[in-house]
Amino acid sequence: MSLGEPREHHETIGSTNERARELAEEGAAHGALVTADEQTSGRGRQGRSWATPPGVAIAASLILREFDDLLPLRAGLAVADIAGPSALVKWPNDVWVDGKKVAGILVEAREGWAVLGIGVNVAVDVSALPPDAAAVAGTLGRDESEVEATLTELLDALETRLEQEKAAAITSLRERDALLGKSVRWDGGEGLGAGIDDSGALLVHQPDGTTTALSAGEVTLTT
Repeated sequence: MSLGEPREHHETIGSTNERARELAEEGAAHGALVTADEQTSGRGRQGRSWATPPGVAIAASLILREFDDLLPLRAGLAVADIAGPSALVKWPNDVWVDGKKVAGILVEAREGWAVLGIGVNVAVDVSALPPDAAAVAGTLGRDESEVEATLTELLDALETRLEQEKAAAITSLRERDALLGKSVRWDGGEGLGAGIDDSGALLVHQPDGTTTALSAGEVTLTT
């Protein structure tokens, strides 16, 4: 079954991920999709909000029965594929274009299923966002009429990335690593981004000369 089938679409919803979780628990098939024109209570990592203005962004949550531990990064690569050659994946869950966040990814997994939530600013007017969001948000700069076509493009790219051999996916991540050589901070330390290891973990060179591998958690750039 192709990704995106069956599809449940809402003009307005609190959270596509919340609805997709309900469907997953009810036995929805691999590839089932929940989308919305407007999302009012979307969430990112660490409980942050993810606003989706009406009609200008992708708010989509996929139910997956087959996946691996690279799922968030594979999703980031799929978004980067459609965003263009300058798009970078910011480990573990964002996609940047020209230093601005154009997409956020949230995976919620249970035994037997995962819900993959993807929000993409397709035609968002960044200047109209709240100041704190406008400071970091970017957009693909497409027209509002292209949101649906962009979703189709994303699902095709995601299907390809989900089927990709792990080693090839890791190579692609290394080529699009937004944190390589950048000063980063996480709960427990700070250092310089030093690439992606063979498991998909983020490598960081620490001030004491050691290198650590982060397999989970929130990482932020330091200025």
